Amino acid sequence: MSDFPVIVLDFETSGLSPHYGDRAIEIGAVLLENSMIVDRFQSLMNPGFRISSFIESYTGITNDMVAAAPPCAEVMEQFAEFISGLPLVAHNASFDRRFLDAELGFINRSRNSSMACSMLAARRVYPDAPNHKLGTLVRYCGIHNDGTFHRALADAEMTGRLWIAMLAAIKDAFGINQVDFDIMGKLCRMSKAKAPVYLAKIAGEQRKGPTRNI
Repeated sequence: MSDFPVIVLDFETSGLSPHYGDRAIEIGAVLLENSMIVDRFQSLMNPGFRISSFIESYTGITNDMVAAAPPCAEVMEQFAEFISGLPLVAHNASFDRRFLDAELGFINRSRNSSMACSMLAARRVYPDAPNHKLGTLVRYCGIHNDGTFHRALADAEMTGRLWIAMLAAIKDAFGINQVDFDIMGKLCRMSKAKAPVYLAKIAGEQRKGPTRNI
């Protein structure tokens, strides 16, 4: 069975929180369908002010790059169309959710898509990983990468490949035919102890198939 499409996104930002006046400076996203990356979205964003030397060093995004980029509002209008109501995934999603909602708010738009956290899901799927940072999980799962992190599209692609790996791991471990977004969303919200029981229950329900009223 085919997997449902999702958008995996990542923001690079001028700081930790839009509540402190921080803004997005880059957005990267990939569209996943049938365990493949089938489309990409990437753009630098000009927040209208200079970014700190720490952020320049951390991300490799310079003030010259930001100054030459389109304004946040223009990029977010395009990104809102790219999302197109599809479910969303991000690593440490609470961070990206805050910036996504804030940037959409600046253009008088709102998110109407559910969002799942690949970091929380990975804690359930890979409880024995050394930690659940994106770079660690990429190495733990043997996911090919070029060593680029803290750039939005690269991180979105790695998160997307991690998401694909987790779906495959769940299917293989529990004999589940189809792992939809709702299953992953519920998995993110439950304790590690309950996760195997929940997934075994899903596998049993899928083996039984739909019930019929006679």
